[in-house]
Amino acid sequence: MAAKVFESIGKFGLALAVAGGVVNSALYNVDAGHRAVIFDRFRGVQDIVVGEGTHFLIPWVQKPIIFDCRSRPRNVPVITGSKDLQNVNITLRILFRPVASQLPRIFTSIGEDYDERVLPSITTEILKSVAARFDAGELITQRELVSRQVSDDLTERAATFGLILDDVSLTHLTFGKEFTEAVEAKQVAQQEAERARFVVEKAEQQKKAAIISAEGDSKAAELIANSLATAGDGLIELRKLEAAEDIAYQLSRSRNITYLPAGQSVLLQLPQ
Repeated sequence: MAAKVFESIGKFGLALAVAGGVVNSALYNVDAGHRAVIFDRFRGVQDIVVGEGTHFLIPWVQKPIIFDCRSRPRNVPVITGSKDLQNVNITLRILFRPVASQLPRIFTSIGEDYDERVLPSITTEILKSVAARFDAGELITQRELVSRQVSDDLTERAATFGLILDDVSLTHLTFGKEFTEAVEAKQVAQQEAERARFVVEKAEQQKKAAIISAEGDSKAAELIANSLATAGDGLIELRKLEAAEDIAYQLSRSRNITYLPAGQSVLLQLPQ
């Protein structure tokens, strides 16, 4: 009797385990920000896109392919040429995500690694096309315009593959060694030209100052000559008195000067 009970319990447990395995294989989860595409062994990829949550499928017949539909960053470095044939190193940062409704077509025509297959090629194509429209100098001075044109062209190109670009930005822009050396040489030449122009302007100002000073001295000499001719030696005597007065004033302010009155005897109290 007990043996039959244990045998029944064992059969029930085995059946329960088999049922649990079947149920578990018939369930799958789609996490937040993800979508699923169902591949049917008999009918191929289904057109229905499954949203977030837990869902049922037919075990061994259907298989879920999970796609991340959140925005993801990717850096794409490109070496290209400008309109004036200068080598340009550009790095483009892209925030991309797939169009959820087009996931079945993306999986069928491109595959799960659609970003590896699509983004590098179309980014290189667009960057080379836009960079060829600008000179090396314009790529620097009109960087905002270049970035906007790259973003517009790349967004339109990516849409044909079922991709949405949330942000496109130029994060790195450098030029070849020859162009960098040429820019440095140009800056040095401009600085030398500015220095030479400053020297010339300074010499001109000094020349004008010397001319004005010479004219002033000439005018002063002429005035003095006229005064001497009019007043005779009186002007010279006046200048002597003014000079003597000035000297006396300066000496009176000095502590090391002692005045002894003329014609008077002065007693000095010297120690015996």
